[in-house]
Order: sequence, then structure tokens, then C-alpha cells
Amino acid sequence: MVRLVDLPAYEREHLLSKNEPPLGPPVWQSLDKEVSALRVALITTAGLHFRDDPAFEFADSTFRPISNNEDSNNLVMSHSSVNFDKSGFAEDVNLVFPIDRFRELETDSKIGSLAEVHYSFMGAGLNPSAYEATASQVAGLLKQDKVDAVFLTPV
Repeated sequence: MVRLVDLPAYEREHLLSKNEPPLGPPVWQSLDKEVSALRVALITTAGLHFRDDPAFEFADSTFRPISNNEDSNNLVMSHSSVNFDKSGFAEDVNLVFPIDRFRELETDSKIGSLAEVHYSFMGAGLNPSAYEATASQVAGLLKQDKVDAVFLTPV
């Protein structure tokens, strides 16, 4: 692991600017359904989108919808961190966005269903507070889609 003192000053300052107080104790929600009945959505911070969608900018708090009906092989990554190795994604999108594995879980009735739309954010560039508005918007969209649970893949 790299120590802060070994980083260039600009990178050290960037990381230290994200040193915020803890969010507090986690708020856990009890399940009132079996996992095999849950409607599940995937959310990633890998900066994924389809080729025709706008690429993510470095400091970008927006999101990209990922339709459940699209071929996952058509996803591209515009994650801009030089510290992130994209070679695994290039081999298999499921390493950062396990949509095909979740489709198998749905087929095998291990989960109830998949959301119509999943969501991708661009992580690593901004403080968490910058995502409040778009995260609230996505939460509303997930509610409209009657999603019970979200599987998050932070990158």
C-alpha cells in the first residue's frame, strides 16, 4: 500500500480532501421477502456506459442508465483514474458489473427478478456530498421500478 508521504503533493491533497467524518452507524433494513423473491438492481462506480452515451468527465456526479435488455458486451468504461487497472474489465465486464451473473441467478430463481434499469456513476473524482442530488434521483427511479435490493460494485 502506498503511503501518503510517497504520493505527489497534488494526489495527497486530493485524497486528504476526502477525509470526512464517518457517516454514523449503518442503517440496516430488514428483509420482508426471501432473497428468491427480491427485485435487484446493480449500481457501479466504474464509469460504465454504452458507446453512444456521453462519456463521464473526471469530476462528474451524473449517472448513466444501463438497460437490463442490452448486451453487456456493448458497455465501455470511461473511468478516468490512472490508478485503476482496466484490464480485468476488458476481459470480462462482470468483474466490475456482474450483470450476466445476476441474469443467471434470475434464471435459476435464486433472485426474484432484475430491475429494468441499472445505474453507473463515475467514482473517485468527487467528495460524497457531490453525489447527493443524483443519488436521490436514482433512489427515486429504483423505487418506481419496485427494486427491493441493490448490489453495489464500488471501483
